[in-house]
Amino acid sequence: MKRHSVYRLCMTALTGLLYLPAWAQFTLSGTIKDAEGGVLPGTAVLIEGTYKGTSADTRGSYRLTNLQAGTYRIRVSLLGFEPVVKEVTVNRNETESFELQKSVIVVDEVIVSATRVDQKSGVAYTNVTRKELEKQNLGQDIPLLLNFTPSLVTTSDAGAGVGYTGFRIRGSDATRVNVTVNGIPYNDAESQGTFWVNMPDIASSVSSIQIQRGVGTSTNGAGAFGASVNVQTNSFEKDAYGEVDASAGSFNTLKTTVKAGSGLLNNHFVVDARLSRIVSDGYIDRASSNLKSFYVSGGWYGKKSFVRLNVFSGAERTYQAWDGVPEKLLKTNRTYNAYTYENEVDNYQQDHYQLISSHELSRNWRLNASLHYTKGRGYYEQFREGEDFETYNLKPIVIGDSVINTTDLIRRRWLDNDFYGGVFSLDYNSFGKLTANIGGGWNRYEGKHFGEIIWSRFASTSNIRDRYYDNDAAKTDFNLYGKAFYQFTPKFNAYVDLQIRTVGYSFLGRAVGLNGQIRDVQQDASLSFFNPKAGLTYTLNDQSSVYASYGVGNREPNRDDYTQSSANSRPKAETLHDWEAGYRLQTQKLAFNANLYYMKYRNQLVLTGQINDVGAQNRVNVPNSYRLGIELEAGALLVKNLRWLVNTTLSQNKIMNFTEYVDNYDTGEQQVTNFSKTDISFSPNVIVGSQLLYTPVKGLELGFLSKFVGKQYLDNTSNENRTIDPYFVNDIRIIYTLKPKFMNEVAFTLLVNNVFGELYESNGYTYSFISESQRTTENVYYPQATANFLAGIRIKF
Repeated sequence: MKRHSVYRLCMTALTGLLYLPAWAQFTLSGTIKDAEGGVLPGTAVLIEGTYKGTSADTRGSYRLTNLQAGTYRIRVSLLGFEPVVKEVTVNRNETESFELQKSVIVVDEVIVSATRVDQKSGVAYTNVTRKELEKQNLGQDIPLLLNFTPSLVTTSDAGAGVGYTGFRIRGSDATRVNVTVNGIPYNDAESQGTFWVNMPDIASSVSSIQIQRGVGTSTNGAGAFGASVNVQTNSFEKDAYGEVDASAGSFNTLKTTVKAGSGLLNNHFVVDARLSRIVSDGYIDRASSNLKSFYVSGGWYGKKSFVRLNVFSGAERTYQAWDGVPEKLLKTNRTYNAYTYENEVDNYQQDHYQLISSHELSRNWRLNASLHYTKGRGYYEQFREGEDFETYNLKPIVIGDSVINTTDLIRRRWLDNDFYGGVFSLDYNSFGKLTANIGGGWNRYEGKHFGEIIWSRFASTSNIRDRYYDNDAAKTDFNLYGKAFYQFTPKFNAYVDLQIRTVGYSFLGRAVGLNGQIRDVQQDASLSFFNPKAGLTYTLNDQSSVYASYGVGNREPNRDDYTQSSANSRPKAETLHDWEAGYRLQTQKLAFNANLYYMKYRNQLVLTGQINDVGAQNRVNVPNSYRLGIELEAGALLVKNLRWLVNTTLSQNKIMNFTEYVDNYDTGEQQVTNFSKTDISFSPNVIVGSQLLYTPVKGLELGFLSKFVGKQYLDNTSNENRTIDPYFVNDIRIIYTLKPKFMNEVAFTLLVNNVFGELYESNGYTYSFISESQRTTENVYYPQATANFLAGIRIKF
């Protein structure tokens, strides 16, 4: 089947799901109250084993229509209350009311409630549960575990999903995706990127992840231009538990995880712990990974408050596979790695300390406050051939009439950083029409950057571990937001979300002096942003709703944008205006979402090849660009034991006017070419994810997982000779779960990735130059593994 036919088939099938017949004819309704008789608006009501659900209105009333005759398990839940599950028989229009008891112990979910959304918010989002993560968690990193969520494209430097991995959401890379862990910012403060390799196997300590696409709602940390990823680690476990996970597979991949929890001790205390190790040789030559991590958490829980201390750490040692594979070698040597020095490694450790607390001030008010500290330190080591002494501030060697200006050497580039601060939210719930939050945070980053020469063939005047550069940077980030959600009528609600954010950055940058020489100078930058957001939701009936929202996001340039420029050439901050509108439908057999988005950028930062006034090819602002797309999601019970989860994103991603600069070695200048309405790089127009899940017998799940990613351009010129080809990858997953009497669970998992052996690349870069009147273009790619497998066993006590 041709690749373009694949997504057409998926689109046809996705649309056809809307016309699944509805045989139901009865209604189940009632009210939901607390033990004191107060109504509980917003309570979720779900029919287990189906997609059908609703929530209580301002009067605490719920209504489920179009039900077939039969017996249903109804699950009723609200944050802060014990969930209730009750079997209800429906053979006519029935009335069934529920009473919820206040939770004896405060649940951890309250700390992320201020930055998460639900179905009554006009935001496109996806929730990923612990159970869903467990199915895929055989050693690959978080980006690979989220691969089948909408609008998401993954990549792996080593090609097998272990080590340096990343994702793009709606075409936006990691620097434009905000990531928080328990509401605490995780993005690197300077590059704004997210390095999942520094948190190996964090998925084994995660209770849930919410992805908000687009601007989303206000959160802590960097501005979200593609999405926000909100990670919550272990939640409260009342009973003691133990778990051992082991998996192995292709490329000598091996994962071992041991977890344990005390359960509730003395009615107040809990302790959770995890120890993990992941190793892999990688698909690419020498792209090995050796990852170690631990997670320890202790908490005190009361009826109205809790305090939890999380300490987790990751240490990674990965052989560098950053340079990719030249296009000319893809057919003959797809696993090529240019680095051959035996210790060409990245060696880094990151330790996290989080003190998290939540306190109920009254029935309507709750205060959540957290302090955090992150310590990072490490280096990457490189063998460099024929380096100029001048580059390392060393003098040439003069021997008689001979002058030696270059040498082979080994260098280490170090990063030693500290990140600390606090975040908070003050939450109000009237258990009626109004829910509101006031929150924010203050965070400071202090980073030391320095380079050492640890060996040199010709030493000049150097000593071992001489620092050839040494500079510090400090960045302070403050934000304050206010959110209000108001239920005007049982069917109509609205929210408003206002945020101010300030950034102060002090760094050693570059400037051109009066004599034309480049020199390092201490520089400062201060920015202030206002990010308003608002949305409306209208409930059509208990099955469907429509929504619309508008949001503004602002984002500061990153470290290189500042340090490799002068005050005259420094780029401006980016601004995004995000319009979203959607439709949601939930029936017993079908859940369907359609979300239309228009993201208009002002001053988006892109690479053009232009050399600035300090000789760097920095990113520059393009005045106007946009992303326009539609995201379609569906989950369908095709037959009793067969489910299909599918999503499709169709989009256009354009820069209105783009100027390309190419070095001309013949003239010493740059060739300039202007383009109109070109495609934004790394932004496929089509993304399709599919999971076909079949349960032939109890405990056995067979999964056929598919991912189609359309053509991507390597730069912003829409040149067909500089692209990543479309790819269609299929996986097979088999999970068999036993529940013997002597333990809670034993699960066996087999995951065969890329079962049909698709030869594809998921990332790359390009560069061009002109020499002897000829333009030469080099494309470099990151090939992903052909057919490979992972097999694991999980034992829960």
